[in-house]
Order: sequence, then C-alpha cells, then structure tokens
Amino acid sequence: MINIKKLTKSFENNLVLKGVDLTIEKGDTMVVMGASGCGKSVLLKLIIRLLDPDSGEIWIDGKEITHLSEKQMDEVRKDIGMVFQSSALFDSLTVGENVGFCLVRRTTMTKSEIAKTVAEKLEMVGLKGIENMMPSDLSGGMRKRVSLARAISMNPQIILYDEPTTGLDPLMAEEINILIKKLHDELGVTSIVVTHDMKSAFSVATKMAMLKNGEIIAVGTPNEMRSNSQPWVFDFINTGIFCDDPNKLTTR
Repeated sequence: MINIKKLTKSFENNLVLKGVDLTIEKGDTMVVMGASGCGKSVLLKLIIRLLDPDSGEIWIDGKEITHLSEKQMDEVRKDIGMVFQSSALFDSLTVGENVGFCLVRRTTMTKSEIAKTVAEKLEMVGLKGIENMMPSDLSGGMRKRVSLARAISMNPQIILYDEPTTGLDPLMAEEINILIKKLHDELGVTSIVVTHDMKSAFSVATKMAMLKNGEIIAVGTPNEMRSNSQPWVFDFINTGIFCDDPNKLTTR
C-alpha cells in the first residue's frame, strides 16, 4: 500500500531523514517508534505531502506522489485520513461541522447525507449525539475521538496517527488504542502510527519500525522487535533509555 524509498528531508542545516526505506503492506498497522525529535512526525507529513521531501520516492497504492500537482495530490488525500497530535479541530465549528468538514468540501453529498454520515462516524468512536457541542466543551480524550471520526469520514484506505495517546491519562490512552484496533478490524484500513509510547505501540501494531538518527534501523513484528538484539532497540523498548554509545549502556 505504501512504499517509501531513500526519503530525505532537511530543515536548513539539520538533516532529519537520511534516506528512509520502509514498506507498509495493505491492512497492516505499522508503528514507527523513536525518540522525540527523530523525524517520526516529519515522515507522516511527507506521506500526506504537508511537506515535500528533498529527495526520494513515496509510492501510495502504486502511484508515486512526490511530483504530483496539488490538485492531483488532493485526489490521493481523499483516501487518507490523519489524526494530528493536537487533534487540530476547528474551534469555531461544532463537532458535527468538524467531522463533516471534508464531506462538505470534497463530495456532492446532500446536507442530510452528510448529517447521517457524521452521526455514524461519531457513534463508531463512542460519541453518539454530540454533533452540536463545541470543541472547547470536550475533554482531551473526546477531542481525540472527534479527530478520529473526522479522519474516517471519507472512508479512507489509509489512516495516519501522530502520537495518538500523547497528553492522555492511561485509561483514555487505552480507549484510543482500542479504537485504533477497532477501526483496523472493522474498516480494514492500512495505518501508520508514530509514537514513543511503548504500551500503545505494542497494543496496536501488526508491524513495527524503529527510527533513529533519521534512519530505519529495525523492522519486524512486535515479537521480533521484542527479541531484537540491537542494544539501542532493546533499551528503547524495554527501559526507555536512549543511548547512542553501546559502551555506556547499563541494561545489557
């Protein structure tokens, strides 16, 4: 479904991604892990073309997207939903208007059809009947779920999650994990989840990739990643200690 080849991205003199190669098969939930600032969120923004790469290729469902026009890219984005770390709801719009935003802009659906779809998506994330509430009236967990409802409003083939459990208490974080798995199972979507939350990562992943210093250093199933012998990977997963010098590691 998604094939990333030798992808690079820099900001001024800071080379964030250094030739990333990664393949995500159709129906997988790929969790991309790594320390803060390693380029996880940048990778997502490149996939949806909120940013343009310096070099490399991004193939989505057989189409190379890095040189598409904005109009052509908008067609590709119809099949992609994104859940931002901050939820990124429009504070001046109601919940229903937020969830239906793309339906209004990108489809010819009638108002009643949009309202029906919005209600269905909100019910799917456990928020039935809150269409008329404002984002300011919602808890952090509810805002995240509204963001999820908006992400699936167009029935996408791909969902991108940027740190979906950041800032949530453990109980609400687990609810979000359950929702991610539910959407995977019920909708059959292909997902990429970027996180440094190991509990969340192992809860939702079918495949995992470790990003370090702008490069993918390990890819595998959750069980394969747990048994990975690279010291840095082991410490990240098991202790949260991040160290580039194996001689300084204290856990192995």
